Amino acid sequence: MLVRLLYSSRAVDISPDVIDAILAQSRQHNPTCGITGILCYGGGIFLQAIEGGRMAVSELYGHIQRDPRHKDVVLLDYEEISERRFGGWTMGQVNLLRLNQSILLKYSEKPELNPYLVSGKVSLALLEELMATAAIIGRA
Repeated sequence: MLVRLLYSSRAVDISPDVIDAILAQSRQHNPTCGITGILCYGGGIFLQAIEGGRMAVSELYGHIQRDPRHKDVVLLDYEEISERRFGGWTMGQVNLLRLNQSILLKYSEKPELNPYLVSGKVSLALLEELMATAAIIGRA
């Protein structure tokens, strides 16, 4: 059974090396577990969707909750799915520096990434629009 989990967290260390290490680890580990997904990072906040088998996704989410590089980990949405939305990605990354701010403003009060202030469905819609507008880099 496939599931999709959407969560948000705050980075403990916002240095580019730490963010790159998280992406590299995801891209190395996720394919062996059948995990696909997308990661959006901006302003010290992560928004991530992960898809895969129920046990693999649950184990990964548990690992993220215990990861000292993350704090304030919050589950935004969890659902059983019939197909993957991010199947072509081991872990895509949204480049917020190249993002049209009106896309963020479409989904929130201010043109900034803050999934703590919107619903999980709104956050997922934002990720889907970011995919549709090719704001995602690092398709690996």
